[in-house]
Amino acid sequence: MQISLQVNGQARSVDVEPDTPLLWTLREHLGLIGTKFGCGVAMCGACMVHVDGQRAFACQTPASVLEGRSVDTIEGLSDGEEDHPIQRAWIEEQVPQCGYCQPGMMMSALDLLQSNPSPTREEIVTHMNTNLCRCGTYPRVVRAIERAAGEMGA
Repeated sequence: MQISLQVNGQARSVDVEPDTPLLWTLREHLGLIGTKFGCGVAMCGACMVHVDGQRAFACQTPASVLEGRSVDTIEGLSDGEEDHPIQRAWIEEQVPQCGYCQPGMMMSALDLLQSNPSPTREEIVTHMNTNLCRCGTYPRVVRAIERAAGEMGA
């Protein structure tokens, strides 16, 4: 199946089986390896991306629904010259330990801040419940999102 879509603002075309998950389409066919495989069943959030501006589990999004759609991954978060406020906040708050879950965490954080520029701590925790971190850096994640919200709102 030939699929045409936008990935991080660029027109892309890929030939994949209709049931191929977006995760493998990105990693194996387009070389975008920032999106990670965690559980494969939409329980951990390591594979979180945005499809048409809404967060989506790439491990459970089949290629057959991607025709003409827009996908944003962690590789598209920065403009290439300057880090995104979320990336800067992650660094300032020293969020990552192993770092494996962080691309998905940052994409979920972006989803939250795009829909709610000034979330409360409780709203942050609730929204981020879709993402698991085996290192347990959740307090740092909350602080980073609060920091990014302040910078993005400025």
